[in-house]
Amino acid sequence: MKTLLITRSIAQPVLDQARAVFDVTVGSAPLTQDQAADALTRFDAILPTLGDTFDAGAFAAAQAHGIRCGVLGNFGVGYNHIDVAAARAAGVVVSNTPDVLTDATADLGWTLILATARRAGEGERMLRAGQWGGFGPKGTLGTHVTGKVLGIVGMGRIGQAVARRGHFGFGMPVVYYNRSVKAMDFPARQVPHLHDVMAQADFVVVTVPGGAGNTGLIDAAALAAMKPTGIFVNIARGEVVDEAALIDTLAAGRIAGAGLDVYEKEPFVPPALIALENCVLLPHLGSATVETRIAMGQLALDNIIAWSQGRALLTEV
Repeated sequence: MKTLLITRSIAQPVLDQARAVFDVTVGSAPLTQDQAADALTRFDAILPTLGDTFDAGAFAAAQAHGIRCGVLGNFGVGYNHIDVAAARAAGVVVSNTPDVLTDATADLGWTLILATARRAGEGERMLRAGQWGGFGPKGTLGTHVTGKVLGIVGMGRIGQAVARRGHFGFGMPVVYYNRSVKAMDFPARQVPHLHDVMAQADFVVVTVPGGAGNTGLIDAAALAAMKPTGIFVNIARGEVVDEAALIDTLAAGRIAGAGLDVYEKEPFVPPALIALENCVLLPHLGSATVETRIAMGQLALDNIIAWSQGRALLTEV
C-alpha cells in the first residue's frame, strides 16, 4: 500500500476514502522547508496546502537524499507555495483544485464588498461595545453599491464569478484588467493598463493567482490611482498587495476602505492594519464552506488516486 501524507486534516468523508486506499499520515501544522524536504523522501504521495514550503530549496535538499514522492495533490487552487518547475525537474507531478471553490470565493468577495461599503464591521464593533445611541440621519454612512463601477484585476474563473454577480445582481458596469482577452456571457470592458482599472472603478477586486509575476502587483502607485471614494478588496493572495503601501493609503484616508481575506505573511496580520477602522479583515475564509472544502479534498485525493493508478491527473498544473 502506497504511503500518503496529508499535511493538515481534511473533511472526514474524504479522509476515510484516503485511508481505504493509502497508508495515511495526517499532519497538523504547515511544513517548513526542511520538513517538506523530509516528506518528499519518506512518502509516495503528499496532499499539501497553503503554508507548506515546497520551494526549490526543499526539492534540492530532498534530491540529495533521494525523492520518493511522485505527486503533490494540492488542496487549493493557488499553488504559489509549490515551486512547480522544481517539482517537475525532480519528477514530481503537481495538481490543484480549480472550479470547485469558485462560487464560495466569489461569494466571500461580495461579503467583503458589502461589509466594507456599508461599514458593517464598524457598526458591529460599535454595537457590541455599547456605543450605539440609536438611529440618526447621519450615523455611520456608507457607500451605495448598486450601479457603481466594478473593477476586476484578474478575470479568471473567480474574477468572472465576482463580476457576474456584480452585473446581474447589482447592475454594475464592469471593467477589468487581464493579460489575455476573455470571452464572457455578460458585458465587461477590458482596459489596457492596471492603473486604468484602479482609476475608473468604484470597487476594485483582486483575483489574480499568487506567484507568476504577481507579487507586489498592487503597489503604492496602483493604490494612488484609485478614487478617494474607492474601495479595495483582495481575495487573491496576500503577497499580491504591498501591504505597507495599503496600510499607509488607508491610514491617510486616500481611499474609502478595504476588505481583505488574505495577508502578506499569514497568519500574521500587522497591528497597524488591525487598528484601522476603515477596513474589514477576515481570516482567509474564501473557500471556507463545508461543501467546498469537501469538494476540494475530494478533487485533491482523486488526483492522487489517478496518479497511483497510472492515469493522467484530472487537474494537473
